Amino acid sequence: MQASASRSSRRWLFGLLILLLVAALAWWLWPAKSTSEESAGQAGRGGRPGFGASTDPVPVRVEPAKVSDFPVYYKALGTVLATNTVNVRSRVAGELVKVHFKEGQQVKAGDLLAEIDPRTYRIALQQAQGTLAQNQAQLKNAQVDLARYKGLYAEDSIAKQTLDTAQALVAQYQGTIMTNQAAVNDARLNLEFTQIRAPIGGRLGLRQLDLGNLVAANDTTALVVITQTQPISVTFTLPETELPTVLERYRTGASLVVEAWDRGDSKLQASGVLGSLDNQIDVTTGTLKFKARFENQDQALFPNQFVNVRLLADTLKQVVTVPAAAIQFGTDGTFAYVVNAENKVNIRKLKVGPSDGERSVILEGLASGDRLVLEGTDRLREGTLVEVVDDSSQVPATPGQHLQGQESKGAAADASAPRKAGA
Repeated sequence: MQASASRSSRRWLFGLLILLLVAALAWWLWPAKSTSEESAGQAGRGGRPGFGASTDPVPVRVEPAKVSDFPVYYKALGTVLATNTVNVRSRVAGELVKVHFKEGQQVKAGDLLAEIDPRTYRIALQQAQGTLAQNQAQLKNAQVDLARYKGLYAEDSIAKQTLDTAQALVAQYQGTIMTNQAAVNDARLNLEFTQIRAPIGGRLGLRQLDLGNLVAANDTTALVVITQTQPISVTFTLPETELPTVLERYRTGASLVVEAWDRGDSKLQASGVLGSLDNQIDVTTGTLKFKARFENQDQALFPNQFVNVRLLADTLKQVVTVPAAAIQFGTDGTFAYVVNAENKVNIRKLKVGPSDGERSVILEGLASGDRLVLEGTDRLREGTLVEVVDDSSQVPATPGQHLQGQESKGAAADASAPRKAGA
């Protein structure tokens, strides 16, 4: 029994050993076969350079470098400010009896806005006028007496003192008349103040007082607020590193164009000119405040609105510009893939100047007409053979044409891949 059990155990161990050897052999052979098939598949598809010997040209889209004038814009966040803002208040006390405006209405300077009850001030004017008339009559009587006393004094019929008294009385009444006339003018002015008129032209805000309210002179609560929006101003700041170019042109008297774009920076709302600048740099932010003036004829800008400001600081004349998408960044600096006459790629190091996000100025490294690769750069190396599927320097392409070309190229490559693998 023990011998039989020993033989059975040895057979079981021998079978297990054979099974392990078969598994190890399968594991050893499987990666080699898979790698060879993958390499063959990459070769059939024109694999990435360095991972299979493929001589198929890489499809790319190119665009030439161009020489043109390039505007240099400085961007900032700006705030729209009304040229003038006035809180309209009553200058006399009384009941608000009439309102002649609509909220949001555009008014001109001098337009009638509201009325305070004028009856009290009309009565005060009549009283002042009555007092003036009374004193004028007394003055006239004193002047008649003075003329009579002058004749009697000439005949040596009265003493000199009597004549002097008559002259002083006339002067006294003349002074009283001046005081009475001032009181009349003051009463008439208060009566005019019962009609509240717009001090400036602009747009009215929301009404803050209703009919029937008693208002005080120079009350803290304004009747309405007027903002002058034509013209209108935009304030913004620029860092001190960007000041030399702006200040140089501003001091020469040049008109610097300022554009106001919406919050999404996608729509131009208004164009104006740089109007003024502050006299000192803010030490906490290192920026200088500027103010631009906009005519705002279409009322596109609104007080306290936030806008994206673009200041045209300078225009570079006849410089080399390229699409920003063609500029590459690596460990050795900035470069671009340039396609030569043999449709091979050369890596060209660049010195890049200002950029507007779509095109960039090239200070060194490129000349006009050099063809730069825009798409397909991930498979390029120095000397890589390429096939240009869209060259804007030769055939004007409509939007989407290069994409259709790439799709056709990709479809052709996929169709040819099985034939190459089969070969």
